[in-house]
Amino acid sequence: MLPPTYVEGFHDLKSVKLMEYKKLNNLLVSKLSFGSGPLGCHYGNYDENEAIETIRQAIKEGVNYIDTAPWYGQGKSEKVIGKALKGIPRQAYYIATKVGRYELDLKNMFDFSKEKTRNSFKNSLNNLGLDYVDVIQVHDIEFAPSLDIIITQTLPELSKQVAEGKARYIGITSYPLSVLKECIEQSNINITCVLTYSRFTLLDDTLMQFIPFFKKNNVGIINAGLLAMGLLTNNGPPDWHPASKEMKKICSDVAQYCKDNDVEISKLAVWYAMQCEDITTNLIGIQNIQQLRMNFNVLRNGITEKEKAILKIIQEKYLNQIKYKHWENKEIETYWHAMKK
Repeated sequence: MLPPTYVEGFHDLKSVKLMEYKKLNNLLVSKLSFGSGPLGCHYGNYDENEAIETIRQAIKEGVNYIDTAPWYGQGKSEKVIGKALKGIPRQAYYIATKVGRYELDLKNMFDFSKEKTRNSFKNSLNNLGLDYVDVIQVHDIEFAPSLDIIITQTLPELSKQVAEGKARYIGITSYPLSVLKECIEQSNINITCVLTYSRFTLLDDTLMQFIPFFKKNNVGIINAGLLAMGLLTNNGPPDWHPASKEMKKICSDVAQYCKDNDVEISKLAVWYAMQCEDITTNLIGIQNIQQLRMNFNVLRNGITEKEKAILKIIQEKYLNQIKYKHWENKEIETYWHAMKK
């Protein structure tokens, strides 16, 4: 059955039929969704024209969920997406943006107040060139001075935006999964989805412990950071990555082992993360056509027997040796230590 986002004459019918779709409340979203974090400033330079064409091609071939945020390049990502969406039927895609995380300097990085939330969301709609988004999310709620601010200011303001027709659903994002759970338990605002990143990967499957809670509360799961923010790539993570030296070294060894065996580590990582049936959609950051093609290839064709054998070896020989498989609390501690200074 074709998704509601299918538009005859725009979409490639064969490609759409190859895509798997799952329910996110009343949305029927593609198993692969388009992450636009790399279209900001945190993952190096990219060709904007190619990025625009990549977004358009992804939608034509059945990717119908796009995620962005003001934080990604301080509005740059939203503006690039806005350019890409011009001329595309609004029915053809779902789009999500965020509030709460903004500037590069620490003092102005986070603001969860209702006034900033309202003004930021208005600016996001302008950047995207849209009247509404499908999902509006609170970005990285673990950095709020108190969860009370999220519950009493940010979420109620987003609820008003939903009532005014400027958004359809509300979501929250965080690296620590326990914070997402606590927010859902305490808020009387309906939270449709959580965006969790780098918590169901070849390195860390902590998400599995929380899936029963999310399912019980009818909360959709958006799994982002399948490549652990660059750890599971040939080029390795950016300098700012919060992972331990041990984890970075082992992941570098894994990447080299894969290169020596003519296998792409990121392909294995994407395939592995996509095997969890309880995840609603897998959000992958994409900058160019080559990356899009690789992800479509994994989605449609899986991996070879040779690649499965290599995957087993790197898990047993390398990844299982990592003592601490996440960096929870490290970023928060660094942030608040710097703020106190």
